[in-house]
Amino acid sequence: MHLQEFLETLANLVWGPPMLALTVGTGLFLTVRLRGLQFRRLWSSLYLALVTRRESGARGDVTHFQALMTALSATVGTGNIAGVATAIVSGGPGALFWMWVTGLVGMATKFAEALLGVKYRILGPRGEMSGGPMHYLSRGFNQPVLAALYAFLAAFTLTVGGNMTQAHSIADAMQAGLGVPTLWTGAVTAGATAVVILGGIRSIARAASALVPTMIVIYCAAGLLALALHWQAIPSVLAEVFRGAFTPAAAVGGFAGATVLRAVRYGVARGVNSNESGMGTAGIAAAAAQTRHPVTQALVSMTQTFIDTLVVCSVTGFIILGTGAWKGGASGAALTTAAFREGLPSWLHGDVIVALTLPLFAFTTILGNNYYSEKALEYLFGHGRFVPWYRLIWVCLTFLGPMLSLETLWTFLDVTIGSMVLPNLIGLLGLSGIVAAETRGYFAARPQTSRER
Repeated sequence: MHLQEFLETLANLVWGPPMLALTVGTGLFLTVRLRGLQFRRLWSSLYLALVTRRESGARGDVTHFQALMTALSATVGTGNIAGVATAIVSGGPGALFWMWVTGLVGMATKFAEALLGVKYRILGPRGEMSGGPMHYLSRGFNQPVLAALYAFLAAFTLTVGGNMTQAHSIADAMQAGLGVPTLWTGAVTAGATAVVILGGIRSIARAASALVPTMIVIYCAAGLLALALHWQAIPSVLAEVFRGAFTPAAAVGGFAGATVLRAVRYGVARGVNSNESGMGTAGIAAAAAQTRHPVTQALVSMTQTFIDTLVVCSVTGFIILGTGAWKGGASGAALTTAAFREGLPSWLHGDVIVALTLPLFAFTTILGNNYYSEKALEYLFGHGRFVPWYRLIWVCLTFLGPMLSLETLWTFLDVTIGSMVLPNLIGLLGLSGIVAAETRGYFAARPQTSRER
């Protein structure tokens, strides 16, 4: 059996019905327990995230906005461009529906992860805040073995899959859009990564705060223009998405067809990969935020999933389906590049837009994942001399990523993400009572403004 076949078999086992039910079910359970908080508080949370920059007298390393941008830097990446494309190619149009479902209930999951990340954070030996699943699993859930398992799986997943997949997608987009040789792209990406990660969380947060809003605005503006030019296709795309979510998708053109189970499997797996709800990484980023109450940062953090999946992923999916590019046999970043090229006038060079924005998406994801993996390793081994050597290994893997098979990297990432999601979801379910109690206490103790009603 070839490596790809083995990984595909393993990924299908990991993301079988039990894991799909647990992932979506945990988000649904938290949604009910929090009384649909992600819907009731969405607009006030967006205001808090994007307008309110700092809480006076709050402990932490970065502002609400910087913490959100750091988290978005890790989530708004190739999952929004290449991940959506591979989900549609493998699971059909219905996969986009299940990405939406994962995003909607995942907002509650993300809220819980961030709340617990802040509540159980600690002040590290370097004066930086540390938090996340490894801390709330050990200190809140009283399961140190589960915490250590999560930390190991997170470090391994983000170092190998989360890093190399992003680097490969950068090279893929630069090759398809601008004809830049893969080796050159790998070298430049590795060099730029080395420059930023040497500065730690504050350096990463500054870079993310500058790059993330810019890349989202440019990409979404180009995408919305393409949709406006093809508005007649939107009703049929919606019909195709909802039909494919509950009925098998027939083979057409270069698309081989897909069962409903494949639509669910790829929609949920790629949705989690894109917005990271359930992975626990939001708790690591949230722990660094300057905030006086866990719920405040949790409200900010849950907007990340909304922006990532309900906005950016939807734009990508609609363009791929609306232009019919998904039937052409391409996949990954090459498919999204083809869709933008077909969806926009030739003088706008849609392929160049993807070639220029995807590297920003993927590069900031590499930076965010590096911060998460270092925090996981610090939990296991403490902060020591390993950090410079680990960063060197990270940069080397960034360089090597473009040389490997894209399909193999994505499948490997499916396997490892599924393994790190499991201990985190167990902890979220076990600590859901604390999440609910903290949330009730927060809103009971403060007056409700007109913006929050």
